[in-house]
Amino acid sequence: MATAKIEHHREEAEIYEGEAVCTQKSRLLLDEILLPRGLLPLENIVEMGYNRTTGFVWLKQRHKKEHRFATIGRTVSYATEVTAFVEEHRMRRVTGVKTKELFIWVSISEIFVDDPASGKITFANSSGIARSFPLSAFSLQEEHQQQQQEHDHAETYLSTKS
Repeated sequence: MATAKIEHHREEAEIYEGEAVCTQKSRLLLDEILLPRGLLPLENIVEMGYNRTTGFVWLKQRHKKEHRFATIGRTVSYATEVTAFVEEHRMRRVTGVKTKELFIWVSISEIFVDDPASGKITFANSSGIARSFPLSAFSLQEEHQQQQQEHDHAETYLSTKS
């Protein structure tokens, strides 16, 4: 089904191939729509497409990937094809993304930040059940480490001033 959607939106899309360029472009897209860069920790991406007219995005990776977001204790599964319609602070009609709730895999259909000042990102499924988590849980590992180092440096500086 996702492949048919991709074909439908392919004609006017920007299409990229190769892991390095696709990883870079997917992070730039997340920056553009103001969502955290670590939201899609995909590996071996072979193709990424973005149809700016319709807002449709797809990412194809060689193998399905499971990723554990340790700070929130959640495991997320990313299929070989991940698709969504994107706009600022929001991904709608998401396919290929599931999260494990207790012992059940639940498909995610929408990801959004309603109020950026809240520091929360929300994940919803098609039945309307939603959960919110800190945006910081989805920053890239190196960004998270840099933020921690800056925090530690500030604490050290403040403790030497006392």
